[in-house]
This record gives sequence, C-alpha cells and structure tokens, in this order.
Amino acid sequence: MPKSKYKQYNYEHDFHSDPKIRAKAHEYALDIRKFEIELYWKRATYFWVFVGATLGGFVAIQASNTLTTQSKQDISVVLSCLGFVFSVAWLCTNRGSKYWQENWEKHVDMLEDKFTGPLYKVILPRSKPKGCMEKVEHFITGSSPLSVSKINQIISLYISVLWLALLLYSLPKFSCQADINPFYCGVIFISLLACITFFWLGRTNREDCPNDFSYQATIRTTKINDD
Repeated sequence: MPKSKYKQYNYEHDFHSDPKIRAKAHEYALDIRKFEIELYWKRATYFWVFVGATLGGFVAIQASNTLTTQSKQDISVVLSCLGFVFSVAWLCTNRGSKYWQENWEKHVDMLEDKFTGPLYKVILPRSKPKGCMEKVEHFITGSSPLSVSKINQIISLYISVLWLALLLYSLPKFSCQADINPFYCGVIFISLLACITFFWLGRTNREDCPNDFSYQATIRTTKINDD
C-alpha cells in the first residue's frame, strides 16, 4: 500500500510528546549531522585524488614525445572519459552528501528549541558596511553567506564540463568520409551509460518510496564440534 504523507502533527507526536525521546533525537541529530559533514570532506578528498591523478596523466600524455600520435589520441580519449565519469560521480556524491546533511540540519531545527533555544536557527551576520572604505574592506576581508558545499558542487560541475571539453579536444576531427572508430564509440558509450546510471539507479531508496520494505533474514549457527 502507498504510504500516507508524513505531516507536522505526525512529527510532533513522534518526537515532541515524550521529552526523553526528543532529547535523544536532538542528540543523535547533532551527532549524525557532524558525522555527515566529516564524511562529506573525506569523499571530496577521495575524488580529488582520482580526478587529479587522471588530469596529471592526461597532461603527461600530451607532453610525451615517446608515443605515437595514434597512441596519444587513444590514451587521451580513455583518460578524458575516465576523468569525466569520476567528475560526474563526484558531483552526484556531493549532492547526495548535501541532501543528508540538510536532512539532519532540519531535524536539529525542529528539535532544538526546548534544549538550546533557537541556537542553530538564529543567524548573526555582521552589520552592513557603510561608506566606500568599509565596503572595500568587507569585500576583501569580510565574511559572506556562501555555502562551502555548494561551491564544491560548482567546482565538480566545472571539472565535469572541463573533462567533456578535453574529450572533444582528444577526438579526431569529424569528417563524413572518415571511418567511425568503434573503440572510441565504445568507451564514450560506456562512460555516458555509467553517468546516466548514477542519476537513474543511484537514488536512495529511502526517498519517495511507494511501498514499505520487507527483508528476508538468516542467522548462522556457530558451535564447537565435540567429535
């Protein structure tokens, strides 16, 4: 059966009716949010390593004098496809991490009032600068309500587009009379299929799920043989 929508009164009944449950939920929401932020930057580092290594390999191939022109082209196409897939995966991972981070931030928003007051919800920005000098100083050294995670997402999108441009650069010039290279077509097709799969099958099952899950469980038995 389809699930009914979870509304505000459901949330208040589940978490606000019992002070102990609310306190535990608030504690767990803070801890899991902190954990999600730590995972976010660990994942970012993971993808930076792969993308950086692939880009370094691409530059090294382009600068090499020992390879033939055809070998350079073949390897460049493969590295461009690899870098593109890694970059799109990084973009998807950033978005997924941001989704769950915001999820727990919203829980903190809704649970914190009776424990810390609206501490997390109240924003205390600087006063707006007045005068030309203050505006210049604020532009250079002042704070700004920019999202670090959103900037990281924009960077991953930029790197994805950059790899796409490098792929087009690596491919031979298009000509109606030229033979289609099946190797290039295969590598590009697999890369595009992988990226489509990220968005198609990479979505979490916990969102907008029409049915409840049921699982089959098994338990192993362990004992010492007396023989």
